[in-house]
Amino acid sequence: MNPADDPEAARRRDRDHLWHIWSPVTAPMTRRMLVQGTGPYVTDIEGREYLDASSLNLTCGYALPEIAQAIGEQASRFHGYDLSVATHVLAGAVAQRVAALMPPELSRTLLTNSGTEGCEAAVLIAAMYARIRGTPRTRLVTFDSGYHGSTVLARSLSGLPHLAHPFQEPLPVTRVPLPTSARDMRRPETLRPLLDSMRRAFAEDPDSPPLAVVIEPLLNVGGGVVLPDGFLAGLRELCDTNGVLLIIDEVSTGYGRTGRMFAFQRENVVPDIVVSSKGLASGYAPIAAVSVRETIYKAFADDEYLGGLRFGQTTSGHALAAAAALATLDLLDRENLVERSDQLGGLLLRKLEAFLRTGGITDVRGLGLFVSLEFAEEAEAVHLVAAAEENGLLLRRQGRVVMAVPPLTSDETVVQSIAETIGKALEVAA
Repeated sequence: MNPADDPEAARRRDRDHLWHIWSPVTAPMTRRMLVQGTGPYVTDIEGREYLDASSLNLTCGYALPEIAQAIGEQASRFHGYDLSVATHVLAGAVAQRVAALMPPELSRTLLTNSGTEGCEAAVLIAAMYARIRGTPRTRLVTFDSGYHGSTVLARSLSGLPHLAHPFQEPLPVTRVPLPTSARDMRRPETLRPLLDSMRRAFAEDPDSPPLAVVIEPLLNVGGGVVLPDGFLAGLRELCDTNGVLLIIDEVSTGYGRTGRMFAFQRENVVPDIVVSSKGLASGYAPIAAVSVRETIYKAFADDEYLGGLRFGQTTSGHALAAAAALATLDLLDRENLVERSDQLGGLLLRKLEAFLRTGGITDVRGLGLFVSLEFAEEAEAVHLVAAAEENGLLLRRQGRVVMAVPPLTSDETVVQSIAETIGKALEVAA
């Protein structure tokens, strides 16, 4: 039996038995039930087609033959194994490919299943590394409106209201508020106040110097916030001065989404740890990479007590996910998708800037194919997303901010369709 043969029964099963993640995001809410995807389009159970500009995972589009074939061939050969017991050829291949995309100092890669697990691993690695070196620290510094995952440890890194912690905070965290509104953040004059805020956070507790600073180079859940040029370079210098590790969360921004392979590469910066995930396998399978400096890895390998890293999951580096990742990385390279993201993102940004101050839009910003529309009121953003959906376009929303994040395999026709549909939706929402 095909579960999609009876739409009403499928919806009843979903309603009666499935607990949706991040639920309810909004209330009341009608969830689309999707059954098929092709290129940048998805089809729901009623047969209606939508252009999907809502999924950050979707770097290469749906039903791509190269990726599907890679997964299928690997499944028929060897589907996976616990990497704590044995290894398989694709795990090392993915680690090598990821390392080749990083600065040469970050030559070692830990594979996990998700960005959340990757961020948790990064924090644990940093804390254990400090202990191995005989300088134990635990305090972390991060943005108040940042997002680094939803597990007990990872959610401590955010001050967003919907991530309020139900337990006693497991980590000492200094959360830094943005010094200006999101629409003013990318202005050059914001750079000094932002770095000053970080400097004060570092010095907040002299008895507990920071272990690490954990940041997204573009804040996703916090509202598509673009940071000012020079911030990462200034933060790297601040970390070096204070002996603080720099952890960059590229879960949402990595693998071409912002017009660079990784967003931190827009500045001449070498992080200590980089976490990447969503675009690594284009959403075809769950996988994440934690890239660390070789000096950090060697400290673990040489430690008499640990002798390595005491962290992982049974399905870390799963062979099917690794096959999807390798096929995705091949496609990114062969089709020049990172460069395409930069070019098409600039085109989409210019087209959407035409709507500034229309329908309550107060700002249009973005990097690559990660473009955001900020509204004066959240209700205006909700109305736009609903009107766009009625016109066959799926958009992403975080509070008052609506994001257009189409696949990197898009073309100018897709960009034009997004802009035109948003224009129509703004007229309807008005």
